[in-house]
Amino acid sequence: MLALRPARPEEGAELTELCLRFKAVWGYDDAFMAACRKELTLTPASIRTSQVQVAELDGRLAGVAEVKSAGDTAQLEKLFVEPAMLRSGTGRKLLDWAKATARAAGATALVIEADPDAAEFYRRMGAVDDGLVPSGSIPNRLIPRLNLPL
Repeated sequence: MLALRPARPEEGAELTELCLRFKAVWGYDDAFMAACRKELTLTPASIRTSQVQVAELDGRLAGVAEVKSAGDTAQLEKLFVEPAMLRSGTGRKLLDWAKATARAAGATALVIEADPDAAEFYRRMGAVDDGLVPSGSIPNRLIPRLNLPL
């Protein structure tokens, strides 16, 4: 059974590798993936200072989500699923957690800066396009910004 729990600081390296495995499903080359590593890294400090939740299936990591809240807006920093778990409901469950966490912090919207290939998932979950923003990893690359009303 799929279960959610808070991430543990010592899981940072393992969660980072999960993020990178998921990002690679879109077919990016090695140079692109290397450029994304810093942005996709979860450290013990980042796990302690933001809301990070993991999904587990039979004791194995199945996904991760990270939310940062400030006032009436929250930012979905990360939502990644183990590639073998795609289309299993793991992403939806993690997004439901992110929405609940943002609402509990007083946010009325969840902002998502998404990989272009992942944006459709968020649209299906009710997010609406809110322009383009520069990628945090790749110079001169614009990615979709979505807004999910809470």
